[in-house]
Amino acid sequence: MSAENSQPNSIKRADYIRPLDFKNGRIDMSHGSGGRASAQLIDELFAEAFDNDYLRQCNDQAAFNVAAGRMVMSTDAHVVSPLFFPGGDIGCLSVHGTINDVAMAGARPLYLAASFILEEGLPLEKLKRIVDSMAAAARAAHVPIVTGDTKVVEQGKGDGVFITTTGIGVVPAGVDIRGDRARAGDKILVSGTIGDHGVAVMALREELSFETALRSDTAALHTLVAAMVEEVSDIHCLRDPTRGGLGTTLNELARQSGCGMVIHETALPVRPEVSAACEFLGLDPLYAANEGKLVVICAVADADRLLAVMRSHPLGAQAAIIGEVIEDDHHFVQMKTAFGGSRIVDWLTGEQLPRIC
Repeated sequence: MSAENSQPNSIKRADYIRPLDFKNGRIDMSHGSGGRASAQLIDELFAEAFDNDYLRQCNDQAAFNVAAGRMVMSTDAHVVSPLFFPGGDIGCLSVHGTINDVAMAGARPLYLAASFILEEGLPLEKLKRIVDSMAAAARAAHVPIVTGDTKVVEQGKGDGVFITTTGIGVVPAGVDIRGDRARAGDKILVSGTIGDHGVAVMALREELSFETALRSDTAALHTLVAAMVEEVSDIHCLRDPTRGGLGTTLNELARQSGCGMVIHETALPVRPEVSAACEFLGLDPLYAANEGKLVVICAVADADRLLAVMRSHPLGAQAAIIGEVIEDDHHFVQMKTAFGGSRIVDWLTGEQLPRIC
């Protein structure tokens, strides 16, 4: 996890004058200089937290054997504000988000890389909390962080910390999950309640309190996907409805597949507290971000089997069939309302919830 490409790997802990002060210390420009301070930050924080055989080699890259099958790769930048929120933080979110992007191809995630942009003045205590959270999330998912990079920018030119993670995985033979495979007659499923992450973060920003705590749903979904693929190998589409929420995701899939979609308001799983918060804030839960949910499109013959598998998994216990794919040259997404009418679920014209992931 180098600070610069020229990062020396020979500096040992014994060379440091004193250990990092994780209680009172702060990031300064020397931590991004590629010198002794950079090496100390890498050794005492990143290498210790993410410890694995690949990082111990102290190279500027990770070398590993390539598994048989189709490889997939995804990268994601994380700029969420605030850095810590109910149910998670930017650290675990950066791990979960990239694991999920890889998993949406039906792939088994294998390895992660992480890049940090740190702002001068960031308290080391905050950075350690974030890194420890990333390490715990990676260990729990059995997807190690094997390489990375660290840079420091001047105070006022960042926002504490930005994290970019890149992941690779392998798709099992016979699995072909893509955004352009939805067909008229297919069923649309979601793995659980929508809008939890976006509304939890926004409620914290607005300092709102509710009788029931709002919490992010951030989670790694690859074990749920693996169970689904094992049961139904011919899933047509998978997507995690993050920024822009379910509404945006369905529009993306409709455009990619050249079809239309109809969803049913009464079938959508939404927590009452999320609905209440959205009403108070003037938001639509259809467009609120999720970080631990997925959308599935499959043949009608496979829908009930997939639903049963999803509901048997802890991350899919509230899964539901919410609609169907239709023929539509305009590629519209429509919602049948609880009152018997219908409305178009259009693309957002702006950012409903900025800095949400």
